[in-house]
Amino acid sequence: MKVYLKNIDFTPYKRDNYIILLSAPLLLSLYYYNGRSSEFLHYFPNFIGNDHADLYSMYWQFCCFFILMGLLPVLYLIGKMHASFKDFGLGAGEWKKGLRYVLFLMPVIILIIWFAAKLPGIQAEYPMLRSLLYNRAGFWPYEIAYVLFYYVSWEFYFRGFLLFGLARELGKSNALLIQIALSCLIHLGKPEAETLGAIIAGLIFGIIAFKSRSIWYGIILHATIGVLTDYFSLLHIAKGY
Repeated sequence: MKVYLKNIDFTPYKRDNYIILLSAPLLLSLYYYNGRSSEFLHYFPNFIGNDHADLYSMYWQFCCFFILMGLLPVLYLIGKMHASFKDFGLGAGEWKKGLRYVLFLMPVIILIIWFAAKLPGIQAEYPMLRSLLYNRAGFWPYEIAYVLFYYVSWEFYFRGFLLFGLARELGKSNALLIQIALSCLIHLGKPEAETLGAIIAGLIFGIIAFKSRSIWYGIILHATIGVLTDYFSLLHIAKGY
């Protein structure tokens, strides 16, 4: 063990790569065991039987994801790496190129999600806030929180912190494959079509991030997928599809 540790390069640059890599199993495990909506009532049993417990549980999930996958990596960038946010995809990047990707892929996404939302497995999973099935009044506040706290954090962590962070040392191809594998694994337990689709989405959004040097265009596309999945699922369920 001592010999192995002596061969590890603990210079700040190398150390940052180790921490970025190790953050994935640590943060994703903390999220899986503590941050999902199903864990909310374990921490707040007083809400058992509350009419809005399902809504609070989803907000719990979004906030936990935001803290673990968004806030903590940002604090590390500021406090330890002293890195520019632009280097991790938080700038506008090559915005003309990014917008071209969005405009090209948006019709494809809308068409795919329209048909995917008819699948029984997708309708059984979405919307995750099941009370929307009989009360649509809270749809948009819920979706806005979904996008701001969940999807922005998701894209920043996988296509920003991991992708750009690891590409410096491991190269773009390796960084791309690592973030695809990790972002796919977190879908396990979701419908099969969604989990397999996450592989394709991880590849596409990763390439867009590299090409445009920004995560914001992936955020637009990923958030569109999430919101439209909820919306179309509710629409198809209401029509009996």
